[in-house]
Amino acid sequence: MTAARPWHWSRLSRRSRVSARALVVAAGAAAGVVVLAGTAFAHVTITPASAQQGSTAELTFKVPNEESAAATVKLQVQVPTAHPIAQFLVKPVPGWTATVQTVTLAKPLVTDDGSFTSAVSEVTWTGGKIAPGQYQDFSVSADPLPSGIGQLVFKAIQTYSNGDVVRWIDLSQAGQPEPDHPAPVLTLTSATDTADTDTGAASGAVAGASGAGGGTGALALGAAGLVAGLLGLAAGGSAWLRVRRSSRHRRA
Repeated sequence: MTAARPWHWSRLSRRSRVSARALVVAAGAAAGVVVLAGTAFAHVTITPASAQQGSTAELTFKVPNEESAAATVKLQVQVPTAHPIAQFLVKPVPGWTATVQTVTLAKPLVTDDGSFTSAVSEVTWTGGKIAPGQYQDFSVSADPLPSGIGQLVFKAIQTYSNGDVVRWIDLSQAGQPEPDHPAPVLTLTSATDTADTDTGAASGAVAGASGAGGGTGALALGAAGLVAGLLGLAAGGSAWLRVRRSSRHRRA
């Protein structure tokens, strides 16, 4: 006959099972976070994310390798020409060769550096390799950035050594989830936006200083009140002593 297990044994077993299930759920959640982080990193991105209209900016495209058994061997970046960039210069990348395509502008683009009748429409990098688990930065100089628009979309096409092609050309839509292959987007801010930001920061600093001054004034008033109270207490004590002494003299 099998001896019955004590009641605390069954309760301990239930606790162990619950703890085990909790560990499994936690491990699964952690794995999910890692996967999501890897997916977010896998996008081709542009740095900085924003720049001022009319300024000169160095733009860097970060290109990660998503494949586990193939290398990235080609990158194409399309430069928007509806709002052309007069001087779009490519920074050399060791081991890679950059090929630039241009278009003739219907209307010359006039800048402080002169008049330009053509603009870069696409840059292609070839000859190098981005191995699995690695990434590569590709940088360009844009001078000047267009004015009068809120963003520039640089569609990118990534080619792997096994023939796979990933097109980073999708645009995010308001109220919709982020697309699987979003295009790198540079947000353009106006000088007015920058001035408003600076003014807001300055106003905040002034308000902070006023608040600090108000706090100092309140502290001074409080200290004055405390001193006045102490003086009043001392005067009251002196009067009480005089009255008591006078009473003693009358009784004597």
